[in-house]
Amino acid sequence: MSFTVATSLDEALAGLAAGARPIAGGTDLVVGARQGKAPLPGDIIAIDRLPELGDIESGASETRIGSGVTHARLMTDDTIVSGYTAIADAAALVGSPATRNVGTLGGNVMNGSPAMDTGAPLVVLDAKAELTTAAGSRLVPMDDLWVGPGRTSAEPAELCTALVLPAFAGGSAYVRLEYRRAMEIAVVGAAAAVTLDGGAIASVRVALTAVAPTIIEVTGLDALAGSAADEAALAAVASAAAEQATPISDLRASDTYRRHTIGVMARRAVDAAARRAAGESIAVPVNRALGIGAAS
Repeated sequence: MSFTVATSLDEALAGLAAGARPIAGGTDLVVGARQGKAPLPGDIIAIDRLPELGDIESGASETRIGSGVTHARLMTDDTIVSGYTAIADAAALVGSPATRNVGTLGGNVMNGSPAMDTGAPLVVLDAKAELTTAAGSRLVPMDDLWVGPGRTSAEPAELCTALVLPAFAGGSAYVRLEYRRAMEIAVVGAAAAVTLDGGAIASVRVALTAVAPTIIEVTGLDALAGSAADEAALAAVASAAAEQATPISDLRASDTYRRHTIGVMARRAVDAAARRAAGESIAVPVNRALGIGAAS
């Protein structure tokens, strides 16, 4: 096995073109190898020291989050916490403090797990992945990036260099069901993004974690535009989420349990997002602020 530390983006892209696999925090790649899910690749190129992958750049129309930005930074960065709060909620729930300090947003996204915490927030906030080769870059919507559990549409020579999000003037939130707080993976999770107009719902988007082969967005919520974010609207969100989920049974939960609880999580995510959109301050992460999930 060969291991190279890239000193420039060009060097990293050349390494990928030659067949190397990128590594930043290694929290998915190394753990997966230890658990026997997949052997370590023969050639690895480290990208964690590339400063251009660690920037968060915010403009009037969009925000660009470098793929090397860690979860620890996402959960406290002013731009993310204020404008894209669901991402901060999710980042604050990833693994342990050690994992959050080395694990990166790009690594989480490109691992392609349907149980990833940051995926649903990226979907509802309309993010696109920037995939780069030596020949140039392209932007890929999240729904087109994930094609199955642990699989993406990226070519082997493409490196995820950033996640690009349009400006968002509303409230967002991510909540998950968890059995314990330490080193937990979402049993189910939901993200919501809500904009209001005169106190009524102008738009609402909901995406679901760990209830399908990939992160999925709930459809049919346009009908809620113009209504209040009240009990009836929340019940409609819960019903749609439960109906559209296609969960499996495994050691962590049955399909029936997941189908029920995903409706509960979707409802809570929309409620928190709407309250944030209305100006209410709910601390990051929502799970801890509102006592959702595992007890302390």
